[in-house]
Amino acid sequence: MPLREHLLELRNRLLKAGLAIGLGAIAGWFIYDPLITALKEPLEAVARQRGSGSLAELNYGQVASPFNLKIKLAVYLGLVVASPVWLYQLWAFVVPGLTRREKRYAMGFVAAAVPLFLAGIGLAWMVLPNAVKFLTEFTPKGAANLINADEYITFVTQLELAFGIAFVVPLFLVALNMLGILSALSMAKAWRIAVFLNFLFAAVASPTPDAATMLLLAFPMVGLYMLAVGVAWMNDRRRKQRDVAAGFAGLSDEEASPLDLTPERLPDPPSYDEL
Repeated sequence: MPLREHLLELRNRLLKAGLAIGLGAIAGWFIYDPLITALKEPLEAVARQRGSGSLAELNYGQVASPFNLKIKLAVYLGLVVASPVWLYQLWAFVVPGLTRREKRYAMGFVAAAVPLFLAGIGLAWMVLPNAVKFLTEFTPKGAANLINADEYITFVTQLELAFGIAFVVPLFLVALNMLGILSALSMAKAWRIAVFLNFLFAAVASPTPDAATMLLLAFPMVGLYMLAVGVAWMNDRRRKQRDVAAGFAGLSDEEASPLDLTPERLPDPPSYDEL
């Protein structure tokens, strides 16, 4: 498509995704109270563990802080609730570059991306209590943790989104393979780099420096990368079989396909009058 049509397509996709996130944020507004109660539970568990006289509470430093926090958390819930829509719009923006048969994978992409995204968020939710406990243990004895509510929610949402996006990245590798940009062979050859990057990301994204939390994120990411290599390999194999059937096997990307130049298919020479 021309650049103008690409920009119009991007605008339409962003509008649809934004509308879905907005509607999800409205739903998140009404379930804010039970969610903030669940988010405060790790802090309350720390306070109970320390005993009476110890504090580990959220602190609202300004008059408008509770309202701003509610909006921020509602938008985050909108991202989670609307994940099927914006993930589909993200994939659909790539679809015009694919064949009609490959466009059918759009729903399959969403069907796989949404559970993976939610699984990453669920894993981060499981890690959160241990992360809060570990980080608050550095508080000196007799001191209190009056944690800024906005910073705490930012910490939680970044942790959740980092885990969720990390679980979806392998699907985009499959998308690049479908576009013919990335082959399964290239992905397989780069497995050492991929494993290193996965562990590096897990080390940075993990809120605690202990090895257990890092491995809890790194191993699923490595497994999903290997699964993406397998899917790309099957896709390359099907593409090669189609090329063989069409007579294009063995041609490089820069080599022209064979032409049928038999005499009966050659055009008639121009007549003297045409010249």
